[in-house]
Amino acid sequence: MYRKIVSFFEEWKASKHRKPLILQGARQVGKTYSILEFGRNHYENVAYFNFETNPKLNETFDENISPDYLIPILSHIAGQTIVREKTLIVFDEIQLCERALTSLKYFFEDAPDYHIIAAGSLLGVAVNRAKYSFPVGRVDLKTLYPMDIQEFMLGLGEEDLLEQIKYCFENDSPMPSALHDAAIQLYRQYLVVGGMPECVIQFAETKDYILVRHTQDTILAGYLNDMSKYNNLNEIKKTRLVYDNITVQLSKKNTRFQYKLIKKGGRASEFENAIEWLTLSGIVSQVYKVEHIKKPLENYRDIDAFKIYVSDLGLLCAKKDLLANDVLYMVEELNDFKGGMTENYVNTQLTSNGYSTYYWESERGAEIDFIIQRDGQNIPIEVKSADNTRAKSLKVYIDTYKPAYAIKLSTKNFGFEDGKKTVPLYATFCI
Repeated sequence: MYRKIVSFFEEWKASKHRKPLILQGARQVGKTYSILEFGRNHYENVAYFNFETNPKLNETFDENISPDYLIPILSHIAGQTIVREKTLIVFDEIQLCERALTSLKYFFEDAPDYHIIAAGSLLGVAVNRAKYSFPVGRVDLKTLYPMDIQEFMLGLGEEDLLEQIKYCFENDSPMPSALHDAAIQLYRQYLVVGGMPECVIQFAETKDYILVRHTQDTILAGYLNDMSKYNNLNEIKKTRLVYDNITVQLSKKNTRFQYKLIKKGGRASEFENAIEWLTLSGIVSQVYKVEHIKKPLENYRDIDAFKIYVSDLGLLCAKKDLLANDVLYMVEELNDFKGGMTENYVNTQLTSNGYSTYYWESERGAEIDFIIQRDGQNIPIEVKSADNTRAKSLKVYIDTYKPAYAIKLSTKNFGFEDGKKTVPLYATFCI
């Protein structure tokens, strides 16, 4: 399976200012596979160390973390010579060894010719909960997300269709109707399968939604296990309550997160640590409301008003126990959930492309689903789950802030009219 992260790895390897790289992300998004595949294709050898499967590694780092001391021992453990610039050193599940994380600082300062990529599934949680000496400024950081819809289509062999989509996006020209319909169908398949690499591989090989759902249920069970294993005892129940409640929140017309929907009388003080845990683990992301459309948007976010989206659409459908055919044919019974599910999809694609996402509300209740900064401009994005693209809120926003242009995402074909760029949902990856 091709992952776009490989291009980033190649730039990192070639950079004169390269630092040890930490690749973070939720479990099962393909961190280890992507790193090892890159290492096999771009280095003479790969020295792989996993702190979860080989706990004795910790003892080596407890003794001494200077590169001169570590490299001969690591070479012995790996059974191969670690050579500067020719060997890729991989530290997997590095969150389980604080001293290994600290050692990256000394590799950067004293031995920068060694190429190191470290991976951590719950790194944000571990660093936040423990007294880690994080090597700030001494490492490069990158997050790997589940496969986006472009990677999903590539995994299904749809290279030609992707080229057509990119062309139509750049030129605001409609897709031929047969190709548009085919791409809409792929978009709906992506909603069911999601972007977890194991699920995409299974679907590409078998087209068996039941097999994919079994894998998704296994991943969800692993997430619940992590909530128990890597969490404070008194926070476990709250974290699970919040996670279970997200699908309920997305079914509401107003998808702004409401504590009272978790339990009667629920308050921020009771659940904010649980939300932070889920966010740091990469399982969910928070999208804050911005009070003013000014640069930088981050300065104007309302910390008390936010939405929560999950990191993978397939896991969302599995958690909601939705039937594949109900999503593929968008049956009426899903009407309450379609809007939230579509917003969630758009957020995953924008986040995967590196955008920080926000939303906006007027005093009279007009709402724009997403505001992003694209090419130096604050751009509003209106999301519709079907082809109904009448958007009163977008008109209010345009009249108020006069953006360079606006983006309307729906099932309608490509186009551009009155300063609004119409983009089919399957082409969100192009933004």
